[in-house]
Amino acid sequence: MEHFFQQLTNGLAVGGIYALIALGYTMVYGVMKLINFAHGDLFTYGAYLGMTLLTSFFLQDRLGMVAGLVILAVMVMGLVALIGAVLERAVYRPLRDSPRLSAVVSALGASIFLQNALMLLYGARVHVYPEDLLPQATVNVLGLEVPLMRIVVVLASVVMMTVLYLFVQKTRIGTAIRAAAIDQGAARLMGIDVNRVILLVFLIGPALGGAAGLLVGLYYGQVNFTMGWLYGMKAFTAAILGGIGNIPGAMVGGLLLGVIEALGAAYLSLAWKDALSFLVLIFILIVRPTGLLGERVADKV
Repeated sequence: MEHFFQQLTNGLAVGGIYALIALGYTMVYGVMKLINFAHGDLFTYGAYLGMTLLTSFFLQDRLGMVAGLVILAVMVMGLVALIGAVLERAVYRPLRDSPRLSAVVSALGASIFLQNALMLLYGARVHVYPEDLLPQATVNVLGLEVPLMRIVVVLASVVMMTVLYLFVQKTRIGTAIRAAAIDQGAARLMGIDVNRVILLVFLIGPALGGAAGLLVGLYYGQVNFTMGWLYGMKAFTAAILGGIGNIPGAMVGGLLLGVIEALGAAYLSLAWKDALSFLVLIFILIVRPTGLLGERVADKV
């Protein structure tokens, strides 16, 4: 049982990361009905920016562990959000009235550009985060010794997902996002600036993806310029699993996919860990194409 609960907590940590990335996919799809294939690369930029800022500014030494990591997360999220806004303005907005295939091809081109730009800046080798950022300690949870970093990843993911959910459901700006997701034409008639809503979505989604990249760097200790493709595909699977365009669905899908992967790797084979994600995707598309919670953003505004 101890082995099972260790794998369960590991799955929740990885699933929280998937969920944060999946939220970017599902928010863009909810408003624009478009899959942002460059989103996985924005996640990778978050991981690399976190490493760069850590080694350049020594935030942990200057501000302490907790304050340093919080400021680091805010900086990474802000920078990746800025990249997302530039991406929306330069790549997607000019093609908004074009056939959907044009936007898809543009998204793939943006993904290739971002990945290769990162390779040219940092090189093709694997990069390693500074060691001992967090104490190698464990926390006793109901008699189970869980690594501190795993607890940090789970809590950070849950907090960010909760804040996003409350923001979308309880604020006027969140209402505008839900209105634009339901019907952009009607939203414009109600005085909502749809262009600003879409820009906001491209700020929030990449910011969460950047935070997920930072968490991956802290959790695993190393990053490479191609990891956005695999994490992006798994997060896309999580978004479909929960219901593409459905914010709570992306959260549930990410956590569930992480747990399935962790338990599958522990009890079946580590070699099947990545394959399980895509087997789940195929199964969901066959059995329930709209996902567990349905393909929607909101029932009403």
